Amino acid sequence: MKRDNSERLFAEAQKYLPGGVSSPVRAFKAVGANPLFITRGHGARLTDADGNELIDYVCSWGPLILGHCHHEVISALRDALERGTSFGAPTELELELARMISDAIPSIEMMRFVSSGTEAAMSAIRLARAFTGRDKMIKFAGCYHGHSDGLLARAGSGIATLGIADSPGVPSSYAEHTLVLPYNDIQAVEQVFERRAGEIAAVIVEPVAGNMGVVLPGPGFLEDLRRLTARAGSLLIFDEVITGFRLGYGGFQNSCGIPPDLTCLGKVIGGGLPIGAYGGRRDVIEMVSPSGPVYQAGTLSGNPLATTAGIQTLRILGRPGTYEHLEASASHLADGILTAATDTGLRVRLNRVGSMLTVFFTPEPVTDYDSARQSDLSMYGRVFRHLLARGVYWPPAQFEATFVSTAHDADDIDLTVAAFQEAFRSLVSG
Repeated sequence: MKRDNSERLFAEAQKYLPGGVSSPVRAFKAVGANPLFITRGHGARLTDADGNELIDYVCSWGPLILGHCHHEVISALRDALERGTSFGAPTELELELARMISDAIPSIEMMRFVSSGTEAAMSAIRLARAFTGRDKMIKFAGCYHGHSDGLLARAGSGIATLGIADSPGVPSSYAEHTLVLPYNDIQAVEQVFERRAGEIAAVIVEPVAGNMGVVLPGPGFLEDLRRLTARAGSLLIFDEVITGFRLGYGGFQNSCGIPPDLTCLGKVIGGGLPIGAYGGRRDVIEMVSPSGPVYQAGTLSGNPLATTAGIQTLRILGRPGTYEHLEASASHLADGILTAATDTGLRVRLNRVGSMLTVFFTPEPVTDYDSARQSDLSMYGRVFRHLLARGVYWPPAQFEATFVSTAHDADDIDLTVAAFQEAFRSLVSG
């Protein structure tokens, strides 16, 4: 694979951009490589600056559930572009998208559009604190809710540790109101509520974790979070920025039958353009300005391009058979990877739900951040580099989800499985 142009562009980018990128994981540092610079995408394929064609399983980190440049989305965007890119004023488009989301996710009675998942989570936390009059919040180690100061906290020792900032520049006073617990450990949550029930404004959780790799909730975990928060007068926030409309039409909450008080959305609802939203119970959302005292604003929130792409994407996703097709493709891919591992004697764990999956290089079950960290990262890097050389663009970090789109066909999956077979054989042979 030629990389001359990408290497040249990366060298120059490092003069102007920190690490040569606009978001850390794009730098490929976790997999021992330099990033490819992408020039175009079509269907399930990317083309880089050197003309290499790649089967894409990153899908812009999830939102391109229809693949790149879906003709109906592009056609709708062309029409929208001719009418204007941003007005900073209400449009019927944001109303239509809001109506579609509320119809699809019954717990979202009202919502506010923002421009990113980070904004959605940050705003939902502020709102929860205002509504309850409390300061403390619970998050789970390995769950990422954006880079706002109060959410950049990690777990320390003990059952619940006051948040320790994960980044310089975050005052300890910001993170200290965040209690970080192990994902899937309901006993830890119960103990914290016993000690601090009157202090906790909210529990925020990815109902299916996608930022420590894909990790599914254990039996009863989400149900118990709903029970504990309701009993304590705290709010339950589902961060469905990744899972919303990815695992079914609506949120994962529809599948598990557990309605949260607030939901954060992003990714798919913009069809690949920047957008986010937070919504939920009417009595909570009505506290947001100008209806209530909780201030939050954004000039580009609900902009006509992102809402147009989102409306068209949701229309297509709502057609019969769409999610069945995604499930079949993802199942085909997962089965092929596991068969390749078995054939070579390599012990891996593959976690999958719908069109999201992660391959962990560990023989043990992966149920939380600590067990995810047992995966052999050097082995993941070797497999990533092998796949890339054979035209498969896999997530450049162990702790990111892999995404399948409606554009991936059987040939794409078969080529990918063949690349995994070669990669696994190379690992075993040394």
